[in-house]
Amino acid sequence: METLSNADVADTDSGIGFTPFVLPEAKSSQTGVSVEYAPMPDKHWYVIRASYGHDNLAADSLIEAGYYAYVPRRYNWTKVHRRPKRVLENLMPNIVFAYLHPHEADIIVKDNDVKIPSPCPQLTKYLSYYYDHFTEVERGKNPPLTIPPMQMYNFIRITATNDEHILLVQDEENVHLKSNDVVEVIDGMFKGVQGKVVRVAGQQRVGIRLANFGWVTTAYVPRAFLRVLPISG
Repeated sequence: METLSNADVADTDSGIGFTPFVLPEAKSSQTGVSVEYAPMPDKHWYVIRASYGHDNLAADSLIEAGYYAYVPRRYNWTKVHRRPKRVLENLMPNIVFAYLHPHEADIIVKDNDVKIPSPCPQLTKYLSYYYDHFTEVERGKNPPLTIPPMQMYNFIRITATNDEHILLVQDEENVHLKSNDVVEVIDGMFKGVQGKVVRVAGQQRVGIRLANFGWVTTAYVPRAFLRVLPISG
């Protein structure tokens, strides 16, 4: 099994290293097929839009075709037959994160009139890139949005718990950054998560800013569970 290590993964922009961490296998909910995460320098974490109601189908199909795909989920309470029931829901409806080579992404999403047959032809009409509207490349075009490794791995660390108190906060005015220190959670459900201490919904949490989606935060984390990380030179 491939594992994430400080040597395998580094985010040169963050100045933060990783503690050893094994990403959960990507597993199809329909067939049970699983794919292990294998870090490679020429792959990227793409943000892919799936048309309404097709996010889980997209993830299952990508996994069955041999790609690592991730749909973040959390538990939520809803009423079923007038009774409260705890159900697992997608945290970001209609969004799939996929770890792909650029040419694989273009073939699967059918961008730029790619003529090579897709390994997931059933998804052709359902998928599109989520574009990075803050970056321009040639001719004023926006590139597909990709997530830096450090953000993605801490994002998975947080959301893999499926905790019902995880929050996605897209209005930055609702996120109160307590300092610019980077911390690591050293105990509890979110042990190993690295991010910044924020106050959201009246509670102290650890959060990461995930590209232009906004902030993703843990549940409440007590100060005793936090360790300030040194800034690397």
